[in-house]
Amino acid sequence: MAWRLRLQGVGNAAAVELGSAMATIERAGAPWLTIDCGAEGLTAFLDHYGHPPRALFITHVHLDHVAGFERLFVDSWFDPQWRGRTRVYVPAPLVPLLHQRVGDYPNALAEGGVNFWDAFQVVPVGAAFWHEGERLEVFATRHHWPDTSFGLRLRGSLVWTGDTRPIPEQLARWADQDELIAHDCAVEGNPSHSGIDDLEREYSAGLLARCVFYHYASRADGELLERRGYRIARPGATIPLRSPSALPVEHV
Repeated sequence: MAWRLRLQGVGNAAAVELGSAMATIERAGAPWLTIDCGAEGLTAFLDHYGHPPRALFITHVHLDHVAGFERLFVDSWFDPQWRGRTRVYVPAPLVPLLHQRVGDYPNALAEGGVNFWDAFQVVPVGAAFWHEGERLEVFATRHHWPDTSFGLRLRGSLVWTGDTRPIPEQLARWADQDELIAHDCAVEGNPSHSGIDDLEREYSAGLLARCVFYHYASRADGELLERRGYRIARPGATIPLRSPSALPVEHV
């Protein structure tokens, strides 16, 4: 069964031409789990698949990663087949923040009679969760403020860092099965994001060789990263993934 990663957007919050950072894990050619829900990313998703995401994981709640939720609410609520069934996996510390950002507005519809989250099946998650028979793992990253941003691991297949500074100690634990690592990286770093000099200082050559960089500021910056010998993500591109490896389950 073929697994792929399709990039809806790869840019930072200001890089409209590159789209907001968002991607979808595909299984057997179909969307399986979407990571984040930015405005431009949601548009790219709809243009490609012809329908909205049916299952999402949220890394953090900066608006370039969740600004598509109002449109997603309308699509989900007014589709009887999917009303209340669009699954949203949210790291537990983010639940109140996500509600403040996108759900806490008087009367989700002017007519009343509906709560914003009635359109979704919100699943708060901790260190791991199950989705359609596969176990995914969640880990904290370094972005803006503690416990506000999280990465995702599909064991043996993919690690998605989300927005982050370098996290060598986390990747030593959560990317130890030769996974592809989709990593935040720009030409220049800042207190919330990684720059290429930061990653070259903190990561081994072997780890960098497994990375594909996204969240850069412009096409020119992406080309500069390529000239330095690195792989970059491009909007609309797909990347083959290895099939996930099972994690042994201990029975008590």
